[in-house]
Amino acid sequence: MFGGAAAQGKEDKAEMEILRIEGLSKVYGEGSTQVKALDNVSFSVEKGEFLAIIGPSGSGKSTLLHIIGGVDRPSSGKVFMDGQDVYAQDEEALAVFRRRQVGLIYQFYNLIPVLNVVENMSLPVLMDSREVDNDRLEELLEILGLSERRNNLPNQLSGGQQQRVSIGRALMNAPAVVLADEPTGNLDSKNSQEIVELLKLSNKKYGQTLIIITHDENIALQADRIIAIEDGHIVRDERIKR
Repeated sequence: MFGGAAAQGKEDKAEMEILRIEGLSKVYGEGSTQVKALDNVSFSVEKGEFLAIIGPSGSGKSTLLHIIGGVDRPSSGKVFMDGQDVYAQDEEALAVFRRRQVGLIYQFYNLIPVLNVVENMSLPVLMDSREVDNDRLEELLEILGLSERRNNLPNQLSGGQQQRVSIGRALMNAPAVVLADEPTGNLDSKNSQEIVELLKLSNKKYGQTLIIITHDENIALQADRIIAIEDGHIVRDERIKR
């Protein structure tokens, strides 16, 4: 009886889990110039969780985010997204994974300067050779406050508006996990809080798992959970009590 209960517990945990990191390490360089950005990092994230990852510059947090997002391969260890071994895939499958399973938001908006708001937001879908879901596009434009800016080029937008476009682009493919690397780093405090509120809204409205890298303690404290990294190691992992 007890064995059956234990097995059921494992199944329930697996159903709740969207991301699992096992023994992740990343080393750059060789010999005397070798740098260990991550050193045997392990943790899991539940579906729909809002996780903040904090730490000083050079601690390895951005490296961790890029590996989770399929952008940078680990030196050792595994990343499982929704039960799938991310780095067991070939490069073509990994590219599909990046387009469909994760939405990446950067500090520097990385918008295409010759494309307008709608075109920038639709780009990941078109690159995936799929039709744009116009209902989703219109909903995101409305939520992000960009309906009146749909035909504007990036240089005709404020920094906060450009970051809204990058959020819309990350959400267009309805990814399972949204990864944001210092998404408010270039914004003032008012715009920063507006961007965080929009990310929290996507987290609640669409049930997407949200992982944010931030130096801002106020942003981190709005998360469900905080992981602190120093010198490539997790030094703290705690849930926020409301």
